[in-house]
Amino acid sequence: MDDAAPERCVVLGRIGAAYGVKGWFHLHPFADDPERWLELPTWWISNTEPDSEGSAPWRAVTPVEMRAHGDGVVVRLEQTGDRTAAEALRGFWVGAPRALLPEPESETYYWADLVGLPVVNTQNESLGIVERLIETGANAVLIVKDAAGQNAQERLIPFVGDIVKEIVTQKADAPGRIVVAWGLDW
Repeated sequence: MDDAAPERCVVLGRIGAAYGVKGWFHLHPFADDPERWLELPTWWISNTEPDSEGSAPWRAVTPVEMRAHGDGVVVRLEQTGDRTAAEALRGFWVGAPRALLPEPESETYYWADLVGLPVVNTQNESLGIVERLIETGANAVLIVKDAAGQNAQERLIPFVGDIVKEIVTQKADAPGRIVVAWGLDW
């Protein structure tokens, strides 16, 4: 295993409660296909919330097994041999360097690709910039802040198809943006 910690990672999910007594834990993925993560020989975890660029004090771990459980997945790492070890990781962030991740399928996105994108409504009124995303259980939510400085307004916009109408990720030759059905005064 390559123990060299990357400076930045794409955040893939967050570790939840321990499951059973053999080192398994719940994983709350920030993507639709966490099973693909097992293709990565190494994951990186951090107990510090990464900044918008994915910077955090990451350390390497080795995934061993993953299986579907209810609406989510449970995972066992080489480093979690018992329940106590799994409990110690609760709340940790899971990530991987961008270069090691597969390209997302059409109409899917890594959250890191959405952070920093401008958000406009269907009337082309600026609502702000995506600061981060959070998972609420029912769906993800865009945290959007306007550019007004210290008194910036924060908007919580559900990241669901009825609200999010278009996503254009940033390319080298063109800026990206997110178009939402959301009022300027909401």
